[in-house]
Amino acid sequence: MSVLALDAGTTGVTALIVSADAQIVARGYSEFPQHFPTEGWVEHEPREIWEAALVAVRAALDALGPDGDQPTAVGITNQRETAVLWDRETLGSPRRAIVWQDRRTAGLCDQLREDGHEPRVAALTGLRLDSYFTATKLAWIALNEPHVWASVTSGRTAVGTVDSYLVARMTRGLHHVTDASNASRTLLYDIHAGAWSQELCDIFHVPIDALPEVVPSYGVIGRTDPSTFLGLDLPIAGIAGDQQAALFGQACYEVGTSKCTYGTGSFVLVNTGERPVASSTGLLTTVAWQHPDGRLEYALEGSVFVTGAAIQWLRDGLEIIASASETEALAQSVPDSGGVVFVPALTGLGAPDWDPHARGTILGISRGTTRAHIVRATLEAIAWEVRDVVDLMVREGGLELAVLSVDGGASANGFLCQLQADALQAPVARAAQLETTGLGAAFLAGLATGVWASQEEIARTVKHDAQFEPGPRDDRAHRRWRVAVERSKSWAVL
Repeated sequence: MSVLALDAGTTGVTALIVSADAQIVARGYSEFPQHFPTEGWVEHEPREIWEAALVAVRAALDALGPDGDQPTAVGITNQRETAVLWDRETLGSPRRAIVWQDRRTAGLCDQLREDGHEPRVAALTGLRLDSYFTATKLAWIALNEPHVWASVTSGRTAVGTVDSYLVARMTRGLHHVTDASNASRTLLYDIHAGAWSQELCDIFHVPIDALPEVVPSYGVIGRTDPSTFLGLDLPIAGIAGDQQAALFGQACYEVGTSKCTYGTGSFVLVNTGERPVASSTGLLTTVAWQHPDGRLEYALEGSVFVTGAAIQWLRDGLEIIASASETEALAQSVPDSGGVVFVPALTGLGAPDWDPHARGTILGISRGTTRAHIVRATLEAIAWEVRDVVDLMVREGGLELAVLSVDGGASANGFLCQLQADALQAPVARAAQLETTGLGAAFLAGLATGVWASQEEIARTVKHDAQFEPGPRDDRAHRRWRVAVERSKSWAVL
């Protein structure tokens, strides 16, 4: 038996076919366009996400071949927080999706904060008032596009996140669902009650009837329609937001186990079990996954918005590298960053500073600065960002970091992994299969359909290919980093 995993990320869709021994036996990938209507706005065309999903799945099936072990179930993982609208009958979208990176609602969040809503919102959701989250984007549409919002309030248009949209497409509109991990990222879901909150919906003026049904993170919720999904008739049996899926894919099932995924951003999660741990200093309390019996498990999360995207910017924006793979050798070609500090606040700052008005800052440039120094400063920034988050987790969660499991594209960079171990003063274990987000979706679907009998069986399949032991840490450089972070703040409103 094998499982098809659909990983709908921020820049593209990956399809994996995962065998019963947890090996990726076939893979497909397709990018989709990013749309930037104006400064700070980021949008996706939902139809282009769907088309990329079909291309990726077709490529994976072709790579598997007709004689391969055909998938028996499908799991979905997705970029979280992105707000998607679609017609319940035609499945067409009346507007582009507003992406999690989009900062247009910063002023709206400021107003809600001034009106005194943040303490109550934080108490119910474990989150904070920030443009990052779905409800602020829906509130913006309601205020600024009344003709679009009228179709939502009339019941014609559904709202949801990318997972909800993909399920609607895959089932030809039969199911409008999301799982608890994605729901917990919207600012509309009470993580203690395990349900949508009418009180929160009233704050953001979102009709509760427009929202998807919340289902467990694993368990059969419907079947794909062969006429729309490449002839495949498969049970949809797993759904999780990408970071929670990576936590599951890394087999972080015990309280205190943690992972960091280096993707577009860096996301550090630590499993806190059935106890939600509240944060007062910039971390997020989130649902890790919901079991079929209704039990919720929670995680403490630090969300860093730009890490891998900073390397992409070096390649596509500054054009000082041709590929991400160059960064390791370039960074090692100089003994240090030459005093250069890069704060990659290209879309504002996430945890622990949370400033949507911050902007990218490079300090310490001299006549002797080379591209190697800037590349090294970028990798150092990633390590410092994660240290800042982990330091808070250790303090607030009362947890001791025995080892940090890492995955995602940038974790292939051994120099970065060593920097991270040094910064944390803790071992860093790199997953043997870096695509643990997709693996997590496969594990959830396979757990629901009998491919794997238990989480313990899954855990035995998870391997690491390297462990980086901590060396000396440069605390002076970290202090300089924190000064640079402070100087990046509020830049967009000066």
